[in-house]
Amino acid sequence: MENSSKKPFLIEGGFAIDDRGQLTFANQFDFKEVKRFYMVENFSTDLIRAWHGHEKEKKYIFVPVGSAIVAAVRMTNTQEPDKTQQVDRFILSSRKPSILFIPGGYANGFRVLESNTKIMFFSSSTLEESSGDDFRFPHNYWGNKVWEIEHR
Repeated sequence: MENSSKKPFLIEGGFAIDDRGQLTFANQFDFKEVKRFYMVENFSTDLIRAWHGHEKEKKYIFVPVGSAIVAAVRMTNTQEPDKTQQVDRFILSSRKPSILFIPGGYANGFRVLESNTKIMFFSSSTLEESSGDDFRFPHNYWGNKVWEIEHR
């Protein structure tokens, strides 16, 4: 799946269940652009890992265990991005499999919602390519509201 999208989007997945067990899938996702992957687990649901941006690198994010708020925002520039940019917020959960695509030019971050949540990141860049395309901002650079849990 070659992604020329300029905005983050979800690649829907699903489950198949029968008397033998369960199969989780995202059949619309292929690994054509993926050069590496890593998995992150936080020790606390209060910890926010944000913001981490790349101009060129694309990321695909999958939550195989637990759930998390994952957010992405367009970087207008890499030194002082516009703080009024709209932040796209997604809830990813192992109970509703999907893969979030983050294009180059975006910063992303996450907050896990459950203990023992695991988040897999698939990257379009090698570690060497990524190191020269790495921009970091404080977790509250685009405000704190994105990380809040809305009590209903």
